[in-house]
Amino acid sequence: MHRAHTHFEIRSSAAGYVTHSHTLRNRRTRPTTVSMDDIIGNTQNTVAPSDQSKKKRPRRVVRPKPKSTQVEKSDDIEDINFTEDETVEIRASLLKWYDENQRDLPWRRISSKGEDEEDNEDTEESEKRAYAVWVSEVMLQQTRVQTVIDYFNKWMTKWPTLSHLAQASLEEVNEMWAGLGYYRRARFLLEGAKMIVEEGGGFPKAVPALRKVKGIGEYTAGAIASIAFKEVVPVVDGNVVRVIARLKAVSTNPKEAVAVKNTWKLAGQLVDLCRPGDFNQALMELGATVCTPSSPSCNECPISTKCRALLLSRCHDSVQVTDYPMKIVKAKQRSDFAAVTVVEVLEGPRMKDEAHPNSKFILVKRADKGLLAGLWEFPSVLLDGEADSVTRRDAIDHYLKSAFDLDPTKSCDIISREDVGEYVHVFTHIRLKMYVEWMVLHVKCFKKLWNKKQGEDDINWKFVDQQTLSCMGLTSGVRKVYGMIENYKQRTSSSLPARARSRKGSGKSKNWK
Repeated sequence: MHRAHTHFEIRSSAAGYVTHSHTLRNRRTRPTTVSMDDIIGNTQNTVAPSDQSKKKRPRRVVRPKPKSTQVEKSDDIEDINFTEDETVEIRASLLKWYDENQRDLPWRRISSKGEDEEDNEDTEESEKRAYAVWVSEVMLQQTRVQTVIDYFNKWMTKWPTLSHLAQASLEEVNEMWAGLGYYRRARFLLEGAKMIVEEGGGFPKAVPALRKVKGIGEYTAGAIASIAFKEVVPVVDGNVVRVIARLKAVSTNPKEAVAVKNTWKLAGQLVDLCRPGDFNQALMELGATVCTPSSPSCNECPISTKCRALLLSRCHDSVQVTDYPMKIVKAKQRSDFAAVTVVEVLEGPRMKDEAHPNSKFILVKRADKGLLAGLWEFPSVLLDGEADSVTRRDAIDHYLKSAFDLDPTKSCDIISREDVGEYVHVFTHIRLKMYVEWMVLHVKCFKKLWNKKQGEDDINWKFVDQQTLSCMGLTSGVRKVYGMIENYKQRTSSSLPARARSRKGSGKSKNWK
């Protein structure tokens, strides 16, 4: 009687983690099924001695195939699914973990409710909860939670309901949003609120209706529908993509259309039927706090026994959990250059070393489309590349003359003009190097220019005093430029001789032009 010789092959495929045996000699031997827990834990199997055998057979030890340096991959990711048992266990484990470990966040206090409260809840409270979810989810896109908390609290204090927001102006919204970045999100929030209020049908509850609202995409629609209205729909953000990719050891590009489609499909399989909103938040919370991109805490993960990426990492020295999902090479940042001039305009003649308490600053409104659409900034000109001081000043002079009718040779006098320094502001795909300049002008016909500006309906630039400027909601880049000017003023002021600083009000100094 020949002894059956078996070996085990472990391979990673899109259909899942496959473990099977091959019989080499005895075809009648049944394949042996080895569970995931068997592979992770004790891998020794024994064969019981035959009742007819008089001699005790030696124990047969079945060992896994030695670890290979490569993991076989497959492209059939559309075949990946969660089994019913996996789904039940993942739901229970993850919700239990979430109940015990969820972070106390202000939008969760507004959006949470008990099972018995749903039927008795009035429409106003329901819509307030949906509105809070919407605002929080939009703010959390591309922004850290700790940064969002203060912004969310201030926002909800100023505009506690959708109808309050719908009455706001874009400038008010941008000022409230200043510092969060990606300002298009704020504009879409405002436009969406106006759209819902104008249509008068109340806050949409289902995903298809939510998708029709300006600025609400598939992710935000799923978040609002599941968290606020208990619709059984999935939510997929970067955290969910990472968790699912590791659970199924999916090694394909997560941004490819097929991968995106199947990630949503898998997330939909997992959503808990009774607590969809809590489950979606739990999945995102897991990715944000435990299953992190570079240093996952697998020992603390409530669903680690279902993680195939973790299993592969234990069976293959060359594989790490962080290999999933595939790392995407970021697009190289474009380098732009700009001359930025902080123009300070004096209402009347001043002395060289005097302060200018009545001065006004010029702010320019950016175009309504494109980068930082509709936001205020100091006058600036894009350059073709690195440029010397003469080239930058020529470009700014031409811009001031064409945009504001400010001509240093005719309509105004240059009191002072100083190069303050350089500042690099980094956007997602742009590295903007700004050459910062401070220019003080005395405009001969300031009142005429002021009155002309005040009478315009479509204002794309304006004068603001120092107090207003310091209180405005400006972008972080504009605030940095203004901070450079203030620091420069302090440095130059402190370096002046005491006699020069005391000239103010003496009436003995001459005009400096």
